[in-house]
Amino acid sequence: MASRAVRGALLGWALALCWLSGAGRPRSGNHEWKKLILTQLWPPTVCEEVHHCSHSPDYWTIHGLWPDKVEDCNSSWHFNINEIKDIFQDMNLYWPDVKHPSNGSRFWKHEWEKHGTCAAQLDALDSERKYFGKSLELYWQLDLTRVLQKFKIEPSINYYNITDFKDALTRIYGVVPKIQCLSSQQGEEVQVIGQIELCFTKEDLRLRNCTEPGEPLLSSRRNVWLAGEAAVYNMEVCEDGPVYYPPPPKKPGSMPS
Repeated sequence: MASRAVRGALLGWALALCWLSGAGRPRSGNHEWKKLILTQLWPPTVCEEVHHCSHSPDYWTIHGLWPDKVEDCNSSWHFNINEIKDIFQDMNLYWPDVKHPSNGSRFWKHEWEKHGTCAAQLDALDSERKYFGKSLELYWQLDLTRVLQKFKIEPSINYYNITDFKDALTRIYGVVPKIQCLSSQQGEEVQVIGQIELCFTKEDLRLRNCTEPGEPLLSSRRNVWLAGEAAVYNMEVCEDGPVYYPPPPKKPGSMPS
């Protein structure tokens, strides 16, 4: 009898610990989503917005991998930096906190707890290590910086047209991206390119259009579930017309080979 009671107590403790750890898939509420959005930043534009970057990579970096329309799916599944220690160097290179370079882990914590816990519905993303590792894999697969270079689209004091970016990306990837800009401010002539979103299917992580025919192309600022992300950098969907692709500062972090 005593042995059975001990086993029961141990089972109860195990269940309680599992519940407290938050491990597992999203827990509460309706957290359904249909696509993943890999969002990449152009660091010199972020630096132009905040006016005090001490270091700016000269290549596109990851902002986040976001399931659409959901966030904060498991508030008890906390970020643990030890889970990604084997990819720490790659995270610093390709997923830096451009605004606050010394606070990279806080940025990753935000991305995991807000978006990663929702992406964890998928077996391929159902742990912190899988989420960040797969994000890096998709980033390398897209190779955005070199794709633009292939079409002679490089940072310049001369302006491009936003269709230059759209046409090049659609031609290479076969899907329609969403491109975001800092809108032209007083004293500035044109919008400044800042973010590029490329979307993936939930089922098999294949590229897909970020918007479908007839679906309104709303800016992230007006799209409630991503309002906070866009507001950080004051970006909206780029308007048709000229766009500035700003060169990096004189001492950038160069694109790793």
